[in-house]
Amino acid sequence: MNGERHAQRLESFARVSFAYLVALAVALWLITRADGGRPLATLVVADLAATLVVFAFGVRWNNASVFDPFWSVAPPLMALYWIGVGDGAVALRPVVVTALVFAWAIRLTYNWAVGWSGLDHEDWRYLDLYAKAPLPKWLVSLVGIHLFPTAVVLLGSLALIPALARGGNAFGWLDCVALVVTGGAILLETTADEQMRRFARTKQPGDLMCEGLWARSRHPNYCGELLFWWGLFLFGLAADGSYWWTILGPLAMTAMFQFASVPMLDERSLARRAAYAEYMRHVNALVPSLRKRL
Repeated sequence: MNGERHAQRLESFARVSFAYLVALAVALWLITRADGGRPLATLVVADLAATLVVFAFGVRWNNASVFDPFWSVAPPLMALYWIGVGDGAVALRPVVVTALVFAWAIRLTYNWAVGWSGLDHEDWRYLDLYAKAPLPKWLVSLVGIHLFPTAVVLLGSLALIPALARGGNAFGWLDCVALVVTGGAILLETTADEQMRRFARTKQPGDLMCEGLWARSRHPNYCGELLFWWGLFLFGLAADGSYWWTILGPLAMTAMFQFASVPMLDERSLARRAAYAEYMRHVNALVPSLRKRL
């Protein structure tokens, strides 16, 4: 049985990998055909096309979770795109930012791969959306699960334009702050996810994770994710202050987690864990407290 299950999981990974290769091929084809004078518009079209390709595969396999790794796969490809349309000068900031983006992407993609059981499983949040939204399933999937996250990630990645494609200011103190924020974010996410993974190996139904970082924040992994995007914004601001408007990206990220992701998880945990209401009263949703609250 374990051998059969392993084979099914490998097949699922192969199919999803194929879907993403097709999406990448379509995006690259559109980029090579586009007018080089409008790089942002080109990227938006290519990103949207790749999203629609992955959506089509998800519809074919009746599983929107095919789209889950898009969140971590798209930003490093965007980083390479902006480096490619830049002036070609080698500088410290692009090297640092690219390394951080790839470190974040590899870690998050690995975290998804470790926890994903295959195409026989679809994220419970998507099933909730299907059940609650008064719209056809395919439309909920297209707009809520595919296009909305694509738009949010694209907004968050706007800071890569000044950070990677422009000459900008010399590497300075604000870059150092951005490095601490972004690097700390990756470390925070990694630690939180590993603590939760260890807990999941031995937990019983109804058990509550309230140790380590999870005793100081209900969602420390989400906190780390938000800090990563705020760190990218700081890098962009350090490169060129006229790109202050790219703050729209981390603001959109923060709003999504604060008003959608966190409430959905809290509601589910309240229904499944008797002690969660007390946990909520004592522990912050996102920002970790300086001292253990439980």
